[in-house]
Amino acid sequence: MKDAITDAISKGIEFDDLSVEGSESKYTVSIISNVFEGKSTIQRHKMIYALLDGYIKTGEIHALTIKALTLDESKN
Repeated sequence: MKDAITDAISKGIEFDDLSVEGSESKYTVSIISNVFEGKSTIQRHKMIYALLDGYIKTGEIHALTIKALTLDESKN
């Protein structure tokens, strides 16, 4: 499932770094991308949720924690 999550995000967001951790329908996504520049936390999360919507609807992802930062934010 981690590979499927990585693939889904990769198709929709260009990123500098991405990690997916977890199992049994509970996952944590940490992503660094300048696509998030100027966007609120909620807007960033919505972008990720939109890419993973199919897995959420089927229950393959039940709980999702997202850490979405720009490159500059990740350096602080």
